[in-house]
Amino acid sequence: MEEFALRTFGLCKSFGKKLVVNNLNLSIKRGDIYGFIGPNGAGKTTAMKVILDLLHPTSGEIELFGQPKNNASLRHVGSLIEAPGLYTDCTAYENMKRFSILCGGTDNDIQYYLNMVGLGNMGKLKVKAYSLGMKQRLGIAIALLGNPDLLILDEPVNGLDPMGMKDIRDIIQYINKERGVTFFISSHLLGELEKVANVYGIISSGYLAEEITAAELEKQCVGSIFVRCNNPQNAAEILKQRFNIENITIIENILNVYAEPDLVSRINEELVMAGVAVMELGVNKANYEEYFLQRMGQFNMYTGGVPQYAQFTSV
Repeated sequence: MEEFALRTFGLCKSFGKKLVVNNLNLSIKRGDIYGFIGPNGAGKTTAMKVILDLLHPTSGEIELFGQPKNNASLRHVGSLIEAPGLYTDCTAYENMKRFSILCGGTDNDIQYYLNMVGLGNMGKLKVKAYSLGMKQRLGIAIALLGNPDLLILDEPVNGLDPMGMKDIRDIIQYINKERGVTFFISSHLLGELEKVANVYGIISSGYLAEEITAAELEKQCVGSIFVRCNNPQNAAEILKQRFNIENITIIENILNVYAEPDLVSRINEELVMAGVAVMELGVNKANYEEYFLQRMGQFNMYTGGVPQYAQFTSV
C-alpha cells in the first residue's frame, strides 16, 4: 500500500500578480491527522481548493495515494471547505440523501454516519434550526459519504463554542482510529490542532515553513525548570556537575534549566545541600505557540512577507 495519502510538488496558485500558494510541498502519510497551521490569509483554504479541483493550479503537481491526481482518485477524498452547503429547509436525513446521489451511499450508510456524528435521532427537525456545531457535524457526515480514505477539513471548529469544538475533535479522532481515515485539517487555532494532530505543516504567506511531527515538536519545545536563587552562577555550575546538564540560561537571578521535569525535587535537594538559597522553583511548560510564531516569523522575514501574528490564536 502506498505510504502517502497526499503529496504536492511545487504547487503554486496566483490570482493576477498575487502569489497565494508558493512552491507548496506537502507530504501526508496514510493514517495521519495532519494539522495545516497558519494565520488567516496564509493560503490554507486556497491550497485545499486547488487539491480538490475547486481551483486550477498555476503550476505544480498533486499526487493522491501514490498516483497523479485524477477523477478516480478524487472519489476517495471527502471534504468540508469553509462552511457546509446545506439545504436548510430539509432534515439531516434528507440532506444526506440528496448528497448520496452525487457521492454514493446507501440508506444504511446514511444512518450509520448520522449516528457517528450524533445526529441520528434528529427526526423531522429541519437544518435551519440547527446550531453551528450541528451543521458542522452534518457537513462531516456528508463528507464521509462514499467512504473516503482522505478527509479534508477547512477550519472545522471555526466559530464553535468549546463544547462544539470538543464534539468535532472527538468525531475526528474516532473516525481516524476506527476507520483509518487520513485527515488534512486547516486551522489558525493552535490549541485545537494540538489536541488531535500527529503531524503539522506550518504555512506562512503561501510558503510551507516546515513539516514536523508532534513527537519532534515536543522535543523542540522541551520545557525548562526555573530556579530563583541567591547565587545563580554557582547554582548553574553545581547542576552541570551533578546532572551533566549543559543547557542552562541565566536571566538576573533566575536559572532556566532545560532538563526533564522529574528532576525538580533532586535539583532542589542538591542546591540546598550545596548552600544555595532557593527562593522559587517550578516547571515552565513547553510553549508550542512561540515555536510556531517563530517559524512563521523567520519565514516571513526570509521571503519579505509581513508577519500576521495578531491573527494567530491559541485556544
